[in-house]
Amino acid sequence: MGVLIAFGAALAKGIHYMVTFFVSGRLSQKRQAKLNNDAAIVKRWALPLLYLVAATPLPDEPVVIPLGLMKYSPLKFFGAYFLGKLTIAIAGAFLGNFAGDFLLNWFTPEQSFIVSIVVSVLLTVVITLILLKVDLKKLAEKCFHRKIIPNGEQEKTKIANEETNRDE
Repeated sequence: MGVLIAFGAALAKGIHYMVTFFVSGRLSQKRQAKLNNDAAIVKRWALPLLYLVAATPLPDEPVVIPLGLMKYSPLKFFGAYFLGKLTIAIAGAFLGNFAGDFLLNWFTPEQSFIVSIVVSVLLTVVITLILLKVDLKKLAEKCFHRKIIPNGEQEKTKIANEETNRDE
């Protein structure tokens, strides 16, 4: 079952990837050159990053779309994404089985069903609130011990520095 779930998820995400893969041919020469420069840096980390976003609840579009635009290997993309989804599907199946057995030891089947729904809703609410309250940028800066600047801000800073250097 986990293999089928992972295969279906990888195929679905593969469609997103392939659309951006073919759209990249319509980009301007300047943008394609920039993507090619970025691709040399990104390709080193693409495989583990794809696996990570596929195996966790992290959003994967910020990884999938740029890799498609950079024409990252479709086979490597599918393999890494499939393995990530396979990991989470199998882990979910084992955890679900464990939780079901645990609940059946304490409750009747009807009560277990209701308890599992209540616990699922509560966990969803708690995790959502944590994600809304935690500043992921600050958390990443603490973990990586460096300031993280969004891409748009990097460009503004770069342009401002170039203008300052020209004026001097």
